[in-house]
Amino acid sequence: MTTWKEQIQIEMELYGESLSDIVSSTMSADEMNKEFDNEGGYNNGIPFTVWTAKRVYFPVGSNMSAEWCNSVARNPDGKPTSHIG
Repeated sequence: MTTWKEQIQIEMELYGESLSDIVSSTMSADEMNKEFDNEGGYNNGIPFTVWTAKRVYFPVGSNMSAEWCNSVARNPDGKPTSHIG
């Protein structure tokens, strides 16, 4: 079990960001903290997009694996995006 808050924080740490860097989110605080089964083989977490000044965060998952958060640069940075999913 996890929450999107937990998954977003894991991804943010990779890029030196924290929840305080969020400038916009499609989720309320309650939605971000809602627990869901991220290893159930289905997409159980709600869809979302979270923006910081540097990155855009979003859910990733499939019906064959766990759900997690990933991100891409908010502005062009010349770095390729690896396959996701």
